[in-house]
Amino acid sequence: MSEVKVFLEGIGEVSVPKGTTLREIVEKYYPDRKDEILGAVVNKDIKDFFYEVQEGDRIRPVTWQAPEGKHIFWHSSAHLLAEALESLYPGVKFGTGPAIENGFYYDVDLGDRTIGEKEIKQIEKKMLELARRKSPFKKRILSKQEAIEYYKKKGDPYKLEILEGIEDDVVSFYEHGNFVDLCRGPHLPHTGFIKAVKITNVAGAYWRGDPSKPQLTRIYGISFPTKEELKEYLRRLEEAKKRDHRVLGKQLGIFTFSQNVGSGLPLWLPNGAVLRKQLEDFLYREQVKRGYKFVYTPHIARKHLYEISGHFQKYHHHMFQPFTSPDETEEYILRPMNCPHHCEIYKSEPRSYRDLPLRLAEFGTVYRYEQSGELSGLLRVRGFTVDDAHIFCRPDQVLDEFKSVIDLVLFVFKKLGFEDFSAQISVRDPNNKEKYIGDDELWEQAEKSIQQAAEEMKLPARVMEGEAAFYGPKLDFMVRDALGREWQLGTIQVDYNLPQRFDLTYMGPDNKLHRPVMIHRAPFGSIERFVGVLIEHTEGKFPLWLAPIQVAILTISEKFVDYAKQVEQKLKDAGFRTLLDDSDEKINKKILKAEKQRIPYMAVIGQREAEEGTVAVRSRGRKQIGTMTVEEFIEFLKEQL
Repeated sequence: MSEVKVFLEGIGEVSVPKGTTLREIVEKYYPDRKDEILGAVVNKDIKDFFYEVQEGDRIRPVTWQAPEGKHIFWHSSAHLLAEALESLYPGVKFGTGPAIENGFYYDVDLGDRTIGEKEIKQIEKKMLELARRKSPFKKRILSKQEAIEYYKKKGDPYKLEILEGIEDDVVSFYEHGNFVDLCRGPHLPHTGFIKAVKITNVAGAYWRGDPSKPQLTRIYGISFPTKEELKEYLRRLEEAKKRDHRVLGKQLGIFTFSQNVGSGLPLWLPNGAVLRKQLEDFLYREQVKRGYKFVYTPHIARKHLYEISGHFQKYHHHMFQPFTSPDETEEYILRPMNCPHHCEIYKSEPRSYRDLPLRLAEFGTVYRYEQSGELSGLLRVRGFTVDDAHIFCRPDQVLDEFKSVIDLVLFVFKKLGFEDFSAQISVRDPNNKEKYIGDDELWEQAEKSIQQAAEEMKLPARVMEGEAAFYGPKLDFMVRDALGREWQLGTIQVDYNLPQRFDLTYMGPDNKLHRPVMIHRAPFGSIERFVGVLIEHTEGKFPLWLAPIQVAILTISEKFVDYAKQVEQKLKDAGFRTLLDDSDEKINKKILKAEKQRIPYMAVIGQREAEEGTVAVRSRGRKQIGTMTVEEFIEFLKEQL
């Protein structure tokens, strides 16, 4: 029998008989983990136990903890939902049922029947009943014509329409228990892995998103391998509602949107402007210390600039359309990136090897056309400001510069309280190189530099094929917030290609022209997204140095307003941002109002304080600190910065 060689994560290269399945691989090479392995990533694709390994496959087994494991788990749960629906609603017709970022859904045609709270409970109960049977998933291959005959007999127009769009002569079916579905997989070994389920929403959805087609019922759900994980998920869901940056952003006066301005174009309110300015000033000061030089560049540029950079050819579907000036021969574009502008600044004068590294920084606003359905508060917008910088350096400086940027990102995360994060190295898709610009040698140099820098900085990083920018590989920082959600914030990219496309040079010590290397970096990523994540991470309870209002001065009655104004002026003179509440409301109501505004400290003023020249200090969270003179309070605040 002929054999094939495959590479197994944690084991190395092995030879196995041709036709060996992933199930056999797991049982032989991972016997201690066989009960927790749900499938594997083979090369870049997620496969289940039915997959027959091929020569040269790189195999990484996945469990529930891996994103790919959750995909298998939730895809299988969608099929379990469908089995439950077919049992409870005979004659139901099925559209599609994919795994999604958090759970799964199935689009179904229930006829005249509807689903309410009572029915949801019945569906959940039936799903768990079926799961306990531990029905194995079985894969069957049929000819396309056999599949068509099957669904004609069953009377399911939606599956027949799907089959019409399939060009292959054969298709795969998966069955478990009494349910059979047209599906490519992957799926769990059996339904018994599913121990907890929750139907999260029921909504209407046009078949294939086409309003001219029937409206189906979309049933969303989520599932887990333990009841405890479901309970924790539901707890986090409730907590997430409290932390929703769209709600808190309005409550705290940070940002708003206007349809008259345009979708995805945030308007920063006064408190938001203070918050943003504090973040920018903090990063500005730190970058100046580290040798960065700040520049300003226009929000628009000639289309030709982005043709030179390659953005227009590779990225035009994410860009706003070109527009003309009164001189119709000139075409301009709202800039999607700052890097071409910085390349032109570099080219504005001759450079020597002694001038490098040259670190150009800018809080540069860019514009990208995101689909309206993808917009989400500050997290996904069409106009945003990147804390951008481009480092132009010699090839022998790349490693040290990259490590220095990693150090800056770690410094920023520590200052902002992001302690749980990981790194991701995004490299080219070796099987689809036409998506990228530049030759193989330059890409290999760039990818090697990033991996070496991460290793030397002791920064654990996973490698993701196919996730690189079109002009170079990158290192992304994936931050977990207080709810355990992962966000991509800081990013660093090595680029050998734009310097070549813009013909950037420097005079070397040999009196010959050489090509610099370009490092793109943004510790925040974008101010908008960073603020959105920060609001949810902190629940709007910003540290003192960042809070838009640092101290609320609250009077017990109007008799103490004059003294309160004196206190306010002293705090302002000391550099603190204040709010004086001298309204006629009761003091408890004023305190509650300040708490809702997440103001870090409150200075309460009554008769005793006015007579003694003091303030009664409270901190956010209804904690009384004590009575202090104004001078003592100022010193106390300075210690908290």
